[in-house]
Amino acid sequence: MTAGRVDPDELATPLPARPVVRVGAPTERRNPHSADLDLMSTRDVLTVINDADRRVPAAVAAVLDEIATMVDLAVTALRTGRRVHYFGAGTSGRLGVLDAAELVPTFNSPRHWFCSHLAGGPEAMWRAVEDAEDDARGGAAEAADCVRPGDLVVGLAASGRTPYVLGALAAARAQAAATALVCANPDAPAATAVDVFVGVDTGPEVVTGSTRMKAGTAQKLVLNMFSTAVMVRLGRVYSNLMIDVVATNAKLRGRMIDILEEATGCAEDICRRALHEADGDLKTALVALVSGAEIPAARAALARSADQVRGALALLAS
Repeated sequence: MTAGRVDPDELATPLPARPVVRVGAPTERRNPHSADLDLMSTRDVLTVINDADRRVPAAVAAVLDEIATMVDLAVTALRTGRRVHYFGAGTSGRLGVLDAAELVPTFNSPRHWFCSHLAGGPEAMWRAVEDAEDDARGGAAEAADCVRPGDLVVGLAASGRTPYVLGALAAARAQAAATALVCANPDAPAATAVDVFVGVDTGPEVVTGSTRMKAGTAQKLVLNMFSTAVMVRLGRVYSNLMIDVVATNAKLRGRMIDILEEATGCAEDICRRALHEADGDLKTALVALVSGAEIPAARAALARSADQVRGALALLAS
């Protein structure tokens, strides 16, 4: 071809055909309140976004019963030595990774309890991996490889139709695992293919199709309450205090003293001494201070009550 000229034969060569999907989820519809978004002042843009965000907590409140069922399934799985898996793509998958990662430092939960799987692998945390979310076979293969009977598998997909997620859920059911789907499409056809369907009605996004906005906010709220409630049910909270904190830095060492003071009403020096005698184990120190028992007795009571503070206190009281 001569420089500067276009070869007619090149123009006639068709581009490779690629699949096209038209998504009909509510998140893909246009929001009438933001139709003039690009003409608004900065302050008005923020107002429109904030007004839209206000509906998210109410939409989540409408599915609390379904989330409660999901919590109970997770607690049952973890108490019987099984695991909870998150399968997601894009924003949904990244929020699943974030939720699972935060449980270890917050509640000292074993790392294998919550397993996050992201379409496209770890690289997809930082950049979009082309066509990864459309890989139903990939999701199914990943689930078949790691999901076991009795696990809980939670699919995360704003549209409720992401092939990678649905493939993983189908494979999980074949493995006799419990399944749940969290999405922003109350009418998703996949609702009938899972044990628990959490369809949060967040409606059209301010920027059409940008599910990192309301749909993502709703998912963050759902995952926060889901995993936190699971930890509460598993005894990793006493009253409203984090009692499985591991002192990995100065701030957390100070928080452990604060927790003991709040929970027991004891002076700082007494709390420090109890924590030292308990070899830094906050639960043991707490049970000893509340019950008045010696550290060895507190430790033994926790062992007999599956590491539950309330259970250990009841044993020592009786």
